[in-house]
Parts: sequence; structure tokens; C-alpha cells
Amino acid sequence: MGQTLLVLKTTVLFVLTALAEIIGCFLPYLWLRQGGPLWLLVPAAASLALFVWLLTLHPAASGRVYAAYGGVYVAMALVWLKVVDNVELTPWDWAGAGIALLGMAVIVLGWHQT
Repeated sequence: MGQTLLVLKTTVLFVLTALAEIIGCFLPYLWLRQGGPLWLLVPAAASLALFVWLLTLHPAASGRVYAAYGGVYVAMALVWLKVVDNVELTPWDWAGAGIALLGMAVIVLGWHQT
């Protein structure tokens, strides 16, 4: 598999993983802080289980997966902040997300070098 395709495939998988984690944490937040219904904990638990399963789909050692995933999580959390919480992002937010994603790409490209 080419390097570009590897990074693209890994990024898409990480985006899905981040969404599962964010949703799994956001739903209990709605229940605890916003007075949401108790049943929100059921899809939250399912979402967190999906998050864990998605992390197992990567061929690299778990420490590398977690380190690379962190970069995508940072970017996805900022997108969530913009889209769901309707908070305007600053150029600093976008720059930080770009740097985090660059770090993810460097780690993923290194998977085949070891």
C-alpha cells in the first residue's frame, strides 16, 4: 500500500474513532450537565465500545496508534466545537489542528520504517 493511501486510510479510520469517542463522552455530558434523559447512557456506552473496537483495527503497536490518533482527536474536537457547540474557531485553533494532524501523519508514515 502506498504511503499516501496508508495515511488517508488511517486518517479516515481515526476520524470515525474520534467521532465515536466524542459522542460517547458528549451524551453523558448532556445527561449530567444539561438534564438529559438517562437513556442517553445506552448509546454513549455503545459509542465508547465502538471507539475501543476501532482502535484495534490498526496494524501498528497500540502506543503508536494512540499517539497518532491524538492528533486527529484534537482536530475533530475542534470541528465538534464549531459544528455542534457553534463556537467560532480562531486562526490559532486551526493552526494547532494542522500541527496535530502533521504529527499524526509523521507517526503513521513511520509505521513502515520500523
